[in-house]
Amino acid sequence: MAAAIDLNERLATFDQHWSPRTVATFNGHDIMVVKVDGPFTWHRHDDTDDFFLVLKGKLDIKLRDQTVTIKQDDLLIEPTGTQNSGKAATNAPRIEI
Repeated sequence: MAAAIDLNERLATFDQHWSPRTVATFNGHDIMVVKVDGPFTWHRHDDTDDFFLVLKGKLDIKLRDQTVTIKQDDLLIEPTGTQNSGKAATNAPRIEI
């Protein structure tokens, strides 16, 4: 197992806004941190999703038909149906809370 990553420590290594830094990879995906401030140009990703975890403050994501607000300690990840144990036989039941 690799060492734990302190996200606040990594964020402290730079001051630029909207300048992502890769802190790790996971199953072929980059895990990146970024400091945000103010609006960012609307864009879309046809073939992928983004992962957002807000460590401080809040993030408003303006979609065509709604605004999604992610506040401190909120996150969203993992496609529906992903087996949490990696095997159907030992998979725990999906329980939403």
